[in-house]
Amino acid sequence: MTRPGGTWQNWGRTEKVRPQLVEYPTTISAVRRSVRSASARGRAIKAVGAGHSFTGIAVAPGTLLDLSDLSGLVSVDRERSRVRLLAGTRLHRIPALLAPYGLAMTNLGDIDRQSISGAVSTGTHGTGLRFGGLATQVVGATLVTADGELLTVDEEENAELLPAVALGLGALGILVDVTIQCVPAFVLRAVERPEPLPDVVAGFGERVKDADHFEFYWFPHTDVALTKTNTRLPSDAATHPLGAVTRFVDDALIGNGVHQAVCSAGRAVPALVPGINRLSARVWGDREFSDLSHRVFATSRSVRFREMEYAVPLERLPDAFAAVQRVIDANGWRIEFPIEVRAAAVDDRWLSTAHGRDSGYIAVHRYWRADPTDYFAAVEEVMLAHDGRPHWGKMHTLDAAALRTRYPRFEEFIALRDRVDPERRFRNPYLDRVLGA
Repeated sequence: MTRPGGTWQNWGRTEKVRPQLVEYPTTISAVRRSVRSASARGRAIKAVGAGHSFTGIAVAPGTLLDLSDLSGLVSVDRERSRVRLLAGTRLHRIPALLAPYGLAMTNLGDIDRQSISGAVSTGTHGTGLRFGGLATQVVGATLVTADGELLTVDEEENAELLPAVALGLGALGILVDVTIQCVPAFVLRAVERPEPLPDVVAGFGERVKDADHFEFYWFPHTDVALTKTNTRLPSDAATHPLGAVTRFVDDALIGNGVHQAVCSAGRAVPALVPGINRLSARVWGDREFSDLSHRVFATSRSVRFREMEYAVPLERLPDAFAAVQRVIDANGWRIEFPIEVRAAAVDDRWLSTAHGRDSGYIAVHRYWRADPTDYFAAVEEVMLAHDGRPHWGKMHTLDAAALRTRYPRFEEFIALRDRVDPERRFRNPYLDRVLGA
């Protein structure tokens, strides 16, 4: 992600910075040297993964540590089905690392380009009311703290810190490895189909309770929900994967190529958007297939976009979704990107959007060349009225004062930050805003 001239920018093109220094550590020892060097010079230091956060959480004005080369499998605990991974390991590379051991990650989101450390640190999640976000799969971690020392957090050492460190926003140190609780490899049977939107919204709470994994997409200006229901099956279950031609047509040609053209056309002539969305709702998402879990969870996304996502208490999701619909209609906007609706289980991670409550998620997007400001601001107002919490890696406007009231363990997290990084070596403008300087 570092370009000639030294400018780093994220995938969504919402953030960029020219760091004073860029380093590419390949070992944990190299990370420690970098942190000590930055501290000696009084310079802030930040680690960067794949750059898939839409917020400035990874922006590094001082020293930027690109962890791309700090990647791979460190060890496997076969008896407990646990694996230790270096921080820069990309999610899409993990299945091949786990396959020889017959293991899989419990749940994944719908994009797998992120690094494991970036994904857990920002609260990345999938869908399924019996499954938490990726940070809930973390049972151990190693941090390089501000003095260059190692802080081990697991069942035997500093266990009380795990709920903070597993989802730490990069504010507590440089995460250099994580230990993930895996499960035996499994197959997913996927059923994707269009259904009447009012019925899906009204029954969302029951659908996510009944299915292993359920979500839906809604193209604004239509009355159709594109539902996705995934059922977990044993690893030896018969599979019926998508054929190469079908996958190319559905995902590459329609899902990305046609959608790219649709977004460009909608930006040039907004009046076309409702008709295009109605057509899209007819040609997308009517298929059944089964495959290994990671091949079903993740999809290819080549159309660049910007995103905001909020978590609300599960029981409030239908009302929040209806309010978003009213906002779009009242403003006469022509929204070319579908809205995604998912769910996740309650968890104990201090800064998790699902901390203390089963949660429903509403994610809104705009094509990256379209200005999302008014749309996102209006949706954010709706989410806040429904006790929403913003995804840390996706666009929002909240600051520490607003977030403090939404997280019961917020003050404890700040106290821990004061303890492990009193001089704020891992600060950046985003963390100053959401956690306070």
